[in-house]
Amino acid sequence: MGDKAHTHPGAAGRAQAADRPTSVRNVVLVGHSGSGKTTLVEALALTAGAVNRAGRVEDGGTVSDYDEIEHRQQRSVQLSLVPAEWNGIKVNLLDTPGYADFVGELRAGLRAADAALFVVSAADGVDGSTRMVWDECAAVGMPRAIVITHLEAARADFEEMTRVCAETFGGDDPDAVLPLYLPLRGPEGPDGHRPVTGLIGLLTRKLFDYSSGERVANDPVGDQVPLIEEARGRLIEGIISESEDETLMDRYLGGEDVDVKTLIDDAERAVARGVFFPVLAAAPAAPGARQGLGTVELLDLITGGFPTPLEHGTPQVTTPDGRPRELKPCDPDAPLVAEVVKTSSDPYVGRLSLVRVFSGTLRADQTVHVSGHGLSDRGHEDHDVDERVGALSTPFGKVQRPVSHVIAGDLACVAKLSRAETGDTLSSKDDPLVMEPWDMPDPLLPLAIEAHSKADEDKLSQGLSRLVAEDPTMRLEQNQDTHQVVLWCLGEAHADVALERLRSRYGVQVDVVPHRVSLRETFGSKASGRGRHVKQSGGHGQFAICEIEVEPLPNGSGIEFVDKVVGGAVPRQFVPSVEKGIRAQAQKGVAAGHPLVDARVTLLDGKAHSVDSSDAAFQTAGALALREAAADAKIHLLEPVAEVSVLVGDDYVGTVMSDLSGRRGRVLGTEQSPGGRTLIRAEVPEIEIGRYAVDLRSLSHGTARFSRRYVRHEPMPPQVAERVKGEARAAS
Repeated sequence: MGDKAHTHPGAAGRAQAADRPTSVRNVVLVGHSGSGKTTLVEALALTAGAVNRAGRVEDGGTVSDYDEIEHRQQRSVQLSLVPAEWNGIKVNLLDTPGYADFVGELRAGLRAADAALFVVSAADGVDGSTRMVWDECAAVGMPRAIVITHLEAARADFEEMTRVCAETFGGDDPDAVLPLYLPLRGPEGPDGHRPVTGLIGLLTRKLFDYSSGERVANDPVGDQVPLIEEARGRLIEGIISESEDETLMDRYLGGEDVDVKTLIDDAERAVARGVFFPVLAAAPAAPGARQGLGTVELLDLITGGFPTPLEHGTPQVTTPDGRPRELKPCDPDAPLVAEVVKTSSDPYVGRLSLVRVFSGTLRADQTVHVSGHGLSDRGHEDHDVDERVGALSTPFGKVQRPVSHVIAGDLACVAKLSRAETGDTLSSKDDPLVMEPWDMPDPLLPLAIEAHSKADEDKLSQGLSRLVAEDPTMRLEQNQDTHQVVLWCLGEAHADVALERLRSRYGVQVDVVPHRVSLRETFGSKASGRGRHVKQSGGHGQFAICEIEVEPLPNGSGIEFVDKVVGGAVPRQFVPSVEKGIRAQAQKGVAAGHPLVDARVTLLDGKAHSVDSSDAAFQTAGALALREAAADAKIHLLEPVAEVSVLVGDDYVGTVMSDLSGRRGRVLGTEQSPGGRTLIRAEVPEIEIGRYAVDLRSLSHGTARFSRRYVRHEPMPPQVAERVKGEARAAS
């Protein structure tokens, strides 16, 4: 955090495998889309010497954004890793997408990291999604720091943004969020703007000038001195208030001049404990320059203040049968426990797995046990297998640098794990273990798809299975009622990326079709029907007549069949045939092509022929009888109803409740939640919430979340039912 000596950057950047956990820092960058995370990663890598002055990895490829889809979308859509080295420490920078649709990639980054850099644009401020992620990190005590970017913007105000961050992130203790440096502005340009050319270190009282493209330390002069002292006093009090040394505040208030080293050490310990959250500033290097503004200070903070993997507890580990297993934190000599935090496909290498090793040491060509979490409800195939690890490497854009092993605390890419999926655990084949899964958001936007051609149909199943293997926030459904293939996604951008990956990576072209919900039909009153199937053509004919009565049953009763035939009017061997025909017709529907439920069908009478009656004939007669009964009765359409739970900021409660009412929803109740939020519970027809994942985000400016669960089927209003029936008739 101070003016430290640094390794020569020309020797940096060649970070490969770490030799001990204490020489690793795993940092995830968090922030809204457009806040400058990827640019900051590149600036840090440039300063550390991981890239050349053109912003490229020394060996070739770009640092990040190398996915073709990201180039087309002009935004990050996936987690990426950029390792660098600073002062003998390997820094794994995990760049996450800022758009809400890719929150699964963000959660994977949080899982793999030990600390977080929250990137805030001075021009745009803090959005609701970033606030929620901050709360998540606070709940688990993850150390955090804040980086303010876009200081070159015309309306950028570092001091004001620092105040906003203190109010937003500081909670009851805004003095826990304070700047370590103040930006130094250069002379006013022709446009009236004063560019930021350096930083003033509040603890060291040093001025760090970046205007030459190199970081040059000087002493402040003139009016810079009083500017430092006021902010420095508040910073020192903030650091000391979080100090583990309880005597330090008394000494400071008593007039003792606490030495800089003590202050820096205390600040670093407070950051590592997750109780003090420094604010820094950063900007990319000018063309031809080697160091971006604030990048040295950030790298010093990461290596000096952020915790080592040893200080980050291992998530809960069990044996495959669920017995808890205690492991020494981050011990390279302990049993192997590693986790696949991201899966991707490379056109040359094949499947690549980004792995965080939490315990033990992972070696190239080692045979490991792969344990999944049974995500069969999301279309993931259950697996519990042994696989041989392929090559291990450290990623630099498109370039993979090989390594022989990866110790506890480090990250690396593993090639050729054909069965491993995102979220899976890798462990010793002789001592298989499973890590507790991280929290993954439930995909709630349905995307119904069909193969574009016969050739696409042949490849569709494999393409979809690979897609969901890469992304556990995507759910694959083969709906048995509507016979649709449905990809459940987190939002429209998530769906667009899924379709693009199917096309570009797996060569599968699909068409998007309207999503259908699973409707049902039921009788609204008693009705009778007569099924007559009599045909005569050369040889044996077909003869079967049956008479039935249908009456409605309570919700959830299914189809009940009762035999009341007397006198053998329908021979005993053909009664099951009548039932089979009725049940088959009920499954097809009797009005709009949806399954019939909640009805009792009673077989009353019938006729048979000694030669021409058969099983097939009575099946047909039973189906005809049910259709005739339906023609003379009122048929209700039943629609699925979901219980929706919406967690929304208090400012948007009225808007959300009004919107739910407009969707034919019934609000069941509300309750207050921490952080100025309200939980709204309502029952809403599923046909009304197909796009709710998109609409709610718009209504709440991205600050609300919701979950849903199926409750029951209930009668659809007549006007809605008539519209649905009309659409069904038009389609047929």
